[in-house]
Parts: sequence; structure tokens; C-alpha cells
Amino acid sequence: MRPLPSTAALCLVLSAFTGSAQVHRIAVTAHEAAKRVDVTIDGKPFTSYVWPSTQKKPVLYPLLSAHGTAVSRGYPLEPRKGERTDHPHHAGLWFNHGDVNGFDFWNNSEDITGERVARMGTIHHRRIIEATGGHDRGELAVEMEWIDGAGTPLIREQTRFVFRGSSDMRSIDRITTLTAIAPKVLFRDNKEGTLGIRVARELEQPESTAEATVSGLYVSSAGKRGDAVWGTRGPWTLLGGRIGAEPITLAILDHPGNPGYPTHWHARGYGLFAANPLGQKTLSDGNVEILLPLERGQLATFRFRVLILSATPDPERIERESQAFMATR
Repeated sequence: MRPLPSTAALCLVLSAFTGSAQVHRIAVTAHEAAKRVDVTIDGKPFTSYVWPSTQKKPVLYPLLSAHGTAVSRGYPLEPRKGERTDHPHHAGLWFNHGDVNGFDFWNNSEDITGERVARMGTIHHRRIIEATGGHDRGELAVEMEWIDGAGTPLIREQTRFVFRGSSDMRSIDRITTLTAIAPKVLFRDNKEGTLGIRVARELEQPESTAEATVSGLYVSSAGKRGDAVWGTRGPWTLLGGRIGAEPITLAILDHPGNPGYPTHWHARGYGLFAANPLGQKTLSDGNVEILLPLERGQLATFRFRVLILSATPDPERIERESQAFMATR
């Protein structure tokens, strides 16, 4: 009897029929003409990096669970029935700040008119540096530019996204390096910052027992719950709830290498879930003010991990995930 072919030989035979292109479990595919980069895991959509002309910064949108459930709000990009239509600058997952050299990058949107326009900042996508897939991870590296209301470039941003996933989990690492290109750049202590997600209606915290499909609840690493999480500090916070029959846990993990660690939580019951490492005075009513000054050529790096779990809230699991993330460089 002839011996069975080795695994290597089988791979060679398969490549002869399928061609040399490798099929990645986690695929990161650029569509620059459409102003988007799509991320899929096991053939299922996960998220996209998009920079539509209607937005004042690039965002990740939508955010989908391992079962394909949208955990981010649709408005303003794709409004869905029954969701809130406030804060049009809350789109998907984003990174910016409310006071950089006196310009507001957080609140900018197409709804801003009149004299306010001159005080707003805009983040422009400049280029895709790298988009690669793989079995355990996919990576996207991009370059952006922060422009003030007078059209002056203040900051060059280089961000690397790392996408991972399993049968019940999706994760995003966002490693963002900001380099000052203006002579002086100052991030002032401000409530509006910095890494934000606007969540689906079902993950908001219910305001009354009549909201049967609204089930969100914040839990912080310090054990704070609900509205008590807002303005507190800690290495992680989770938001747990259900969308239909699927249990959902969102978590944002801070990194000890970040300025302002541990971050403050700008976590609102109406669906804004944000980590703000530069909000000591405004979020805690404290006397200490966090300022992040950068001279031309100086840089600051921020690392965050976002988890989307198709699972009921488990603070012990999030603590383990946090410890693993804190050990990364």
C-alpha cells in the first residue's frame, strides 16, 4: 500500500489547485476608493475603518460581535429604528480630544455652524501604511493628521489596529502615536475625551422598568456600578447587557504606559462609553489638572484594548484580560 502523503505534500497539492494567494482567517481588505478597510474573521464581517466625508474623523464602524450582532449605534452613519439621534459626533469607535491648542476635536460634526466652526478641529485620513491578515490576528496601520480650525496641521497620528477573534470574542487593540508637527501642542484637561464608543440602544442603561429591551450596566475594576462609574479611575470598565437573546459584554482596557493612567471613565447611561486619561480636573472635580504638552517632534503613545464578548458580564475574566494586556509592550 502506498504511504499517505505528508501534510506538507497536501499543502503543495492544494496550492496547485487554489493558486498561491493565502487565505487568512482574519482578513483586512482595503477599498480606498470607497474610503474603507473591511475586517472579517472566519468570513464574517467584524468592523471597518472608514473615513467618509460626512465625518470629521476616521472611525471603526460598525462593531459586530462574534455572532454578527451590532453592538455600536447606527446613527449617524446608518440610522436604525428606535435608537437615539443625539450627538452626531458619536459614531462607532473613535479617538480624539475636546481641547487641543484650544480647538475642539471631540464635538465636531456637520451639525456645527456659525462661529463655532472656527473653534473645531478635524482629523483627516492620510494613508494606509499596511493592511495584513493572518490566522491569529489582522493588522491595519494608518496615518492621520489633526488640523485646527484655521487649517493648520497640529499633529501627525500613526495608529496600528490589531484585530483578533474566537467563537465568543472579538478584540481590537488601538496603538496610537501622536507626534507634534506644530511648534507647540497642548492637550488640556477636558471632559470630552478620548477613546469613545457609542453603543447600541439595547446596551444603554435603562431609565425605567418600561424599557424592557434596554439592559446595559457599567461595572468598573473598582467595583463601581451603573452611574457611579462616571468620573472614577481604573484600568478597566465593562458594560454588560443583552441584545435579543445574545448576552453581550463590552470592555475597554487601559494600559499602564498611557499618559494619565489609570484612565477616567466618561461612561454615560445614554450610551457613551469612553476612556479619558486627560480628565482629572473636569471629571473628578479635583484640584489637579492633567496637561499633555508636546513640542515639535515630541510624541505621546496611547494603547487601549476593546473586547466584545458574547457572554454575560464576568469581572474576573475582564481582570485576567486586563492583566494580560498590561503585560504587552
